[in-house]
Amino acid sequence: MELNKRRFVLASSSPRRKQLLEMIGLKFRILIPEVDEKILENESALDFVKRISIEKGSYVKDKYKIKDEIIISSDTIVLIKNKIIGKPDSKEHAYQMLKQLSGNVHQVISGISLMINDYGYYEKSITDVFFKELNEEEIVYYLNNEDYTDKAGAYAIQGLASVFIKKINGCFFNVMGFPLNLFYEMVNKIKIK
Repeated sequence: MELNKRRFVLASSSPRRKQLLEMIGLKFRILIPEVDEKILENESALDFVKRISIEKGSYVKDKYKIKDEIIISSDTIVLIKNKIIGKPDSKEHAYQMLKQLSGNVHQVISGISLMINDYGYYEKSITDVFFKELNEEEIVYYLNNEDYTDKAGAYAIQGLASVFIKKINGCFFNVMGFPLNLFYEMVNKIKIK
């Protein structure tokens, strides 16, 4: 692995993305983008993830005048029945999200954008997540004992909610918020360029 022959900038405030990239030994600095993450009228989920991922990287590239470093930017959403579920804004909102996920399959979609100078490259990862049927006691216990506030869909696969997940089809790390294998493949393609 020759990841650290390049210099990287992570355009993100996500502690999970930072943690996952550190886990694979990547050296990078963090610059936080300021992007309006509102969904545009008639914008599809896939278009939304792509737009936000790219805008985060573009913001950092332009604001900080980044040259010769690979800017990593990403966005992750939870999609159920073609509706994007964001982060909960209250305990009641989190409760409603978990009720919606209960007994259903949802998709976690992450977009990754890599930029270096005038070159940009975007890919996405989609993982199906199968939730068990949740009873009232499970949801209440979870909300009283887990930090759900900054998590799309009000859950983290690596926390207490792991017991709610019957199976996944796709990348586990995508559900955590950053598909590591996809990122690695993308960096290798940039090296070829």
